[in-house]
Amino acid sequence: MLDKTYDSASVEPKIAAAWDEADAFRAGANAKPGAETFTIVIPPPNVTGSLHMGHALNNTLQDIMVRFERMRGKDVLWQPGMDHAGIATQMVVERKLAETQQPGRRALGREAFIEKVWEWKAESGGLIFNQLKRLGASCDWSRERFTMDEGLSKAVLEVFVTLYKQGLIYRGKRLVNWDPKFETAISDIEVENREVDGHMWHFKYPLAGGETYTYVEKDADGNVVFQEERNYISIATTRPETMLGDGAVAVNPADERYAPIIGKLCEIPVGPKEHRRLIPIIADEYPDPAFGSGAVKITGAHDFNDYQVAKRNNIPLYRLMDTQACLRNDGEPYARCVELALEIARSGRLPSEAEVDEINLVPEDYRGLDRYEARKRIVDAINAEGLAVTVTDAEGNEIPFVENKKIMQPFGDRSNVVIEPMLTDQWFVDAKTLAEPAIASVREGRTNFVPKNWDKTYFEWMENIQPWCISRQLWWGHQIPAWYGPDGQVFVEKTEEEALDAAVQHYLAHEGPWKAWVQERLENFEPGAILTRDEDVLDTWFSSALWPFSTLGWPDQTPELARYYPTSVLVTGFDIIFFWVARMMMMGLHFMKDEDGNPVEPFHTVYVHALVRDKNGQKMSKSKGNVIDPLELIDEYGADALRFTLAIMAAQGRDVKLDPARIAGYRNFGTKLWNATRFAEMNGVKRDPNFQPEAARLTVNRWILTELSSTIADVTTAIETQRFNDAAGTLYRFVWNQVCDWYLELLKPIFSGEDEAAKAEAQACVAYVLEEAYKLLHPFMPFMTEELWAHTAQRSELLCHTEWPAPSFVDESAAAEINWLVDLVTGLRSARSEMNVPPSAKAPLIMVGASALTEGRLQRHRAAIERLARVESIELAETAPRGAAQVVIGEATACLPLGSLIDLAAEKARIEKALGKVNADIDRAQKKLGNEKFVANADPEVVAAERERLAELEVQQASLQTALQRVSEAG
Repeated sequence: MLDKTYDSASVEPKIAAAWDEADAFRAGANAKPGAETFTIVIPPPNVTGSLHMGHALNNTLQDIMVRFERMRGKDVLWQPGMDHAGIATQMVVERKLAETQQPGRRALGREAFIEKVWEWKAESGGLIFNQLKRLGASCDWSRERFTMDEGLSKAVLEVFVTLYKQGLIYRGKRLVNWDPKFETAISDIEVENREVDGHMWHFKYPLAGGETYTYVEKDADGNVVFQEERNYISIATTRPETMLGDGAVAVNPADERYAPIIGKLCEIPVGPKEHRRLIPIIADEYPDPAFGSGAVKITGAHDFNDYQVAKRNNIPLYRLMDTQACLRNDGEPYARCVELALEIARSGRLPSEAEVDEINLVPEDYRGLDRYEARKRIVDAINAEGLAVTVTDAEGNEIPFVENKKIMQPFGDRSNVVIEPMLTDQWFVDAKTLAEPAIASVREGRTNFVPKNWDKTYFEWMENIQPWCISRQLWWGHQIPAWYGPDGQVFVEKTEEEALDAAVQHYLAHEGPWKAWVQERLENFEPGAILTRDEDVLDTWFSSALWPFSTLGWPDQTPELARYYPTSVLVTGFDIIFFWVARMMMMGLHFMKDEDGNPVEPFHTVYVHALVRDKNGQKMSKSKGNVIDPLELIDEYGADALRFTLAIMAAQGRDVKLDPARIAGYRNFGTKLWNATRFAEMNGVKRDPNFQPEAARLTVNRWILTELSSTIADVTTAIETQRFNDAAGTLYRFVWNQVCDWYLELLKPIFSGEDEAAKAEAQACVAYVLEEAYKLLHPFMPFMTEELWAHTAQRSELLCHTEWPAPSFVDESAAAEINWLVDLVTGLRSARSEMNVPPSAKAPLIMVGASALTEGRLQRHRAAIERLARVESIELAETAPRGAAQVVIGEATACLPLGSLIDLAAEKARIEKALGKVNADIDRAQKKLGNEKFVANADPEVVAAERERLAELEVQQASLQTALQRVSEAG
């Protein structure tokens, strides 16, 4: 006998062990001969990671598809693996060294530190895989890959060297996100823009030579509202310390106020007066005339927008800060640097990379200062010199104009320090060239986004793509395979030996000072005597961009690569469409070709899921204290309940608002199926291998078999089209409503009756229906269904390997008859509930306008109607009696005379009071949402919650109005 209650804590480990023992998830398990492949590569979690709700949603949806296709007999591979997560892992290990009072990274040196990282990975890394197994993820765990393993490292070398030699990877000086704590470039996805309290200072940049102009402001009609003679141009900045690196002041060409001084020079009001730099005033579309003064300082080496303006207008770029975001303390003396910058400006050329490194435009007084200390001193100096724009305070005093305002600042997501846009030497990929085939693949439909609207986001990113910075100033990662000769010449090869060969050939083939130098060192050769390796490592997104084919053994031509590439569906969050999806598309199309040499996309479908938020629609964050731990939910409710909740809420394009109460509700759904199985067992239900659906005689059995076929078809189509919520919703309705609430309830008289043939058919049919339900539910609730499958019969195969059901039975007549019965009883129950009829009270059922078909149904199902709808008798009539609640069922009207059972006047008053409150609440919500200021200024999540509340109130209103109508008709 089945246990009285389902205990997930004991069942889940037992089932997981059975799967493991059977090697149930190996590539090709349960595949039919000649089966087509279905491949998914797991978005590799960080080796430092632990399971969060985003992982739980992502992997649940992948697992649903994988289990579904495995049951359909396809050759399935779900490829697992982890990302080495350069900056995150290095941070974790450095912290661990500090906690255990071991020498730090720099004290250990590179090789010893890397050994420590590998030790940590072996001991503590990859915890998330065990957590994914607890969720039920059916990956081929024997094929686990790691972005730093030998095979993937080989793929990384192959790609880097190939792209370099094709001219698609190069080294250059560009602006990047720089993390001053970790002293490395970081990607955009590792930057969090946060709103913080800030200041905007307004300063005067004096015109060169004391020139003046008439500054005029006009209103919208062209009338002069302000006019004065000025010898300066006013700019506003939130970062005064970057003024030292200004290359120009830009104004909009349509801004009439500054038309007289476009092309003039102005003075940066910082530093020794005798060495003040002059910079041009230029016209560019970037400045907004309506924002601030309309004039913008252009510091191309420390601002991404300014960088673009500088590039368009040939404005020199000079780096101000070192790797820790302190003002530079290197280079030539300040006076000499100003002279050099002036010489370059007069020549009309841009500085070389060597000159950019040599020229330090930070005056000696500020060199070596932290950027915020430098900011304070610069502001104080400008104020002391009287070059701040001033305003009049309440006492009539002139004071510097400083706005206190909220500003957006970029922070490193792990370092929690402000990111500095920095002009540095980095390695870049020519992403624009690689993006062109990837754009065409989506535009021409060879790869499709689901939902379709993500196409637009993809195209916007890809069509405006910038060079991809792939170098990181870290130690943990794939070290860039580049070596430098004594003159800085770079040699990119797969090994140092190959690089040295290339270098020797290069230097010995060219007459000059380095030829003899190299020959001398070759005679007494020692490693590193000629070449120095680049210390940087590759961005982790570089190795993960190769994931769909590197995990299958490329660049070797392995059987797995031939069999499982291209993959089928990629499941991912929207936040990494650019960082991961687009880059996999670029790399896959560049390196993977078919027999005819045509590029092959890495996947045909990209399913983009939304965020998992808290029950109020708020994004989960530690600072808000609303983070939900999926492992705690699994402990409390079981993995199946969590999985089913995530699936049924995963509507395409809609965020999941996760309330633990919903998980408790779907645990009850599992309990319902468990109890249904137990009830069936108690009534002699057991599998009959000879049962044939088409041979069933009882209408109720033919009805449920028809509904089963409809459910199979709907669930199959929904999973095929990634409508996971529709599939889960269909299963919920079938199991809970049709099987448990109606089918088993209608069978109770048969189970307790004397008709043994009917009883035997019902027992066999229930066993068949439950067995098919286990199969359909398995991708969503694998643990419980596998347990029920094993318990209910002696079987030779696991449920995860049984064949997916196919719709095979339809009896429209039987379905129509039982669905009529269900609708009638449901309608009568609703009427009783809405009118507060006591459960024990019975009334006659008067059917008005019944056809011959309905009369026959009433006769056949009289006992069920009387029992289930609490009806004392059934009569036919031409007209509806007074004082009756009415329910329209098909061509007939079902009437319940309830006037004698309830106090109609009191019930009417109760409903009217409740309706009045709901109407008032609706009015308040409508006024709130009709307020444009509220909608524009409130948090979008608050507005969405208010709209949701209004929708709920309108449903309540409709229900109460129906109840009021019924009680009015009855009175």
